[in-house]
Amino acid sequence: MFQGRIRIFFRQWQLQSMVIPGIVWMLIFCYIPMFWLIIAFMDYSIAKPLFESPFIGLKYFEEFATDDRFWRSIRNTLGMSSIKLVLGFAIPIVFALLLNEIRSLRFKRTVQTISYLPHFIAWTIFGGIMLNWLGEGGVINQLMMGLGLQDRDILFNSEPKYFWWITFFSDVLKETGWSAIIYIAAIAGIDPALYEAAELDGANRWQRMWHITVQSIRPTIAILFILAVAGILGSNFDQIFMLKNNMNLQMAESLDLYIYNMGLVSGRHSFSTAVLFARSIVALILLFMANYASKKLSGDGIF
Repeated sequence: MFQGRIRIFFRQWQLQSMVIPGIVWMLIFCYIPMFWLIIAFMDYSIAKPLFESPFIGLKYFEEFATDDRFWRSIRNTLGMSSIKLVLGFAIPIVFALLLNEIRSLRFKRTVQTISYLPHFIAWTIFGGIMLNWLGEGGVINQLMMGLGLQDRDILFNSEPKYFWWITFFSDVLKETGWSAIIYIAAIAGIDPALYEAAELDGANRWQRMWHITVQSIRPTIAILFILAVAGILGSNFDQIFMLKNNMNLQMAESLDLYIYNMGLVSGRHSFSTAVLFARSIVALILLFMANYASKKLSGDGIF
C-alpha cells in the first residue's frame, strides 16, 4: 500500500509540488517559532543571548494567574467569543442555504460577490468606517432616531456596555459572505439526483433544504464548529485594536490585546510568552473535548 502511494505521488509530482510553499510557510512561521516558547520558563532579556537568561520555572505562570487584569481579559475574550459562537456561527450557514435557493444564477453570483467583498477590506479601514458609523451624527444614530428608538446621539464606541455587541455586528457585516464560501462549496458537491428524488416524493423546498442540504453539509459544519470552539480564547486582534479606546478598554481588552500590551508595549517577553503558552494548552484541550462531543452527538469529527 505504501509503495502504491509513493508511485501515485511521483505520477502527480506537479500537483504535489504545489503544497511546498504552504509547507515552507508553516514551518517558518508556525513550527520553528515554537522553540522560543522556552522563554516562558526563563527570565529572558532581548539584550542577552537566549541561553544566558536564567531559568525561573513557573514564576510567570503563577504571576499572571494572580493578575486581575489577566482575568478581566479572559472575561472579555470569553464574552466576545461566546456571542460570536452562539449567535454568529449559524449566520453564514443560513446565508449559504438561502443563497443556494436563489434560482437566478446571475443574481446569486452578484449577491455572493457583494457579500464577501468586505472581507478584503483591512480592519484599519473597515474599523475606521465602523467608528464613523457609530459616532455622533453617524449612520447608526440617524437610523435609531429615525425609528424612534432613541432621542439623542449616543457615542456607542465610548460606552463599554456596547463594545461586545459592536464587535459581533461588525464581524458579521465583514465576514459573513467569506465564511459562507466553504458551505457554498460543500452544497455544490451534493448530488442533484437527491433533490429530484425528494421532489418526486412530494418534499417542499424547506424539507429538501433540511433533509438533504443540511444533512449533506453536516460534516463540514461539525469540523468548523470544533475549530471555533478550540479558538474561543482567541479574538480578532485587528478588530479589537481598531475599535478599542481608553473609555471602553475595561470591556475591550481581550487576551490577545493583553499579550500584546505585556509583550511588545511593556517589554515583558517571558511573561507574555507564558500567557500565550497557557492559552495554547487550553485551546488544545478544548479541541479534543469539542471533537469528542461532536463524534458522540453527531458521529462527525476531525479525528
